[in-house]
Amino acid sequence: MSATETGVKTTTLPNGITVVSDAMPHLGTASLGIWVGAGARDEGEQEHGISHLLEHMAFKGTRRRSARRIAEEIEQVGGDINAATSVEQTSYNVRVLGEDVGLGMDILSDILTEPAFAPEELAREKNVIVQEIGAVMDTPDDLVFDLFQERAFPGQAVGRSILGTPDTVRSFDPAGLGAYLGRTYRGPRMVVSAAGAVNHDQLVAEAAERLGTIAGETKPEAAPALYAGGSILTPRDLEQVHVVLGLEGRSYKHPQYHAAQVLSNILGGGMSSRLFQDVREERGLCYSIYSFHWSYADTGIFAIYAGTDEGDVGELTNVVIDQLEAAGETITETELARAKAQMKVGLLAALESSGARADQLARQLLAFNRIIPVEEIVAKVEAVTVDAVRQAARDLVAGGRPTLAAIGPGKGLDPAARAVERLAGA
Repeated sequence: MSATETGVKTTTLPNGITVVSDAMPHLGTASLGIWVGAGARDEGEQEHGISHLLEHMAFKGTRRRSARRIAEEIEQVGGDINAATSVEQTSYNVRVLGEDVGLGMDILSDILTEPAFAPEELAREKNVIVQEIGAVMDTPDDLVFDLFQERAFPGQAVGRSILGTPDTVRSFDPAGLGAYLGRTYRGPRMVVSAAGAVNHDQLVAEAAERLGTIAGETKPEAAPALYAGGSILTPRDLEQVHVVLGLEGRSYKHPQYHAAQVLSNILGGGMSSRLFQDVREERGLCYSIYSFHWSYADTGIFAIYAGTDEGDVGELTNVVIDQLEAAGETITETELARAKAQMKVGLLAALESSGARADQLARQLLAFNRIIPVEEIVAKVEAVTVDAVRQAARDLVAGGRPTLAAIGPGKGLDPAARAVERLAGA
């Protein structure tokens, strides 16, 4: 066992699973979860959407518990249970009273080591996900992000939607789910993380007893991401054009990661950001506009989303590009200080929530194989300079190959595509 910072303890089980906890004595509840370093980008071409389906099936029964019993047992003690799938990770979480951590650990372990994959439950859940896919197709401000990711990384698992397609989802059977689970849910890429009213030794004992059957070999590595860029324009009879415009970003291990995060905050991270003030407040070109920086193990995406009238798309897109290019020369100390303050508040707020803290610890271990003290993260944010942010902006733009995804009335799509040609030639 090792202690990494005040209250935080880690232990590695014989099969490679890491157990981490942060005791928060002022809390009466505990957030507990199992995080797996496997997600949508670990899927084969015929497995598109299987990570998400597996996550859904987690609560649909085990060899010891029915789906109803899982729900009743956790809610009988006032707890709640949830799960989430992303490109590179999947998590299963409960929140319970401190005295019920053992029950939470038992249920989470049960759904990962003894899933039933009952055919009738699988058929129902596949239909639920097909409905979920349909809901995204009917929601352009969700769909545009899937199209953007697909265009940025074409023909790759990292570029495919997490949900899958109706055809792939309907094709999965219990044997396929079990094979994917066995191939990707391996000890060295799994973390049991808890924060709040938790006893580390008890947690380790529970995890060792219940997760010892998890394989100790390392899972196969996902294929490297190959960013391509390009445009995908989808005509649709809508009131607005929904646009996502971006460039290849930085992985969370890249030296410019923190500078790129600061840049995203300055450009479109709040009401005082450049894009909000210029595009919405001064020009009235949209209601919603923001930037984001999604980072993965080996690449990233730096992009801006906006929804606007078809007659304003060209002007809006040109203003966004102007701001991207100007950032390389005009970021100020005042903007930098404001962005740092906002980021530090977000980091420190995680310490006040047991759920956010458990998530933070698990993700750090999966990404860096160590716990990063909050003071170290704050120091890295504080170390970002104006010159570093400007350089990050210049490097992003100089990389070229912008990605554009746009959905809306056909007349509004071409002006966006023409504007992006400017960025491609920068």
